[in-house]
Amino acid sequence: MITLYQFEDCPYCKMVREALDESKARYRTVEAARDREDPLRRMLFEKSKVPTVPVAEIDGEFIGGSRAIIERIKLRKS
Repeated sequence: MITLYQFEDCPYCKMVREALDESKARYRTVEAARDREDPLRRMLFEKSKVPTVPVAEIDGEFIGGSRAIIERIKLRKS
């Protein structure tokens, strides 16, 4: 299972959701707080080293940034 931490209205998050849908991967979304000091956002930054969303947890690895996530989705399909 993949977890995508996102903002619903974020265009980069939408691109990742579309890539996930296209790959037929099972995933769930978690709406992240907009406040970067929120405990969840701080944890995402610590694990991904990226201060923005989207961040995806794929096979236990936290990946930040839409391009990196989409590349990882493509690799996972192979």
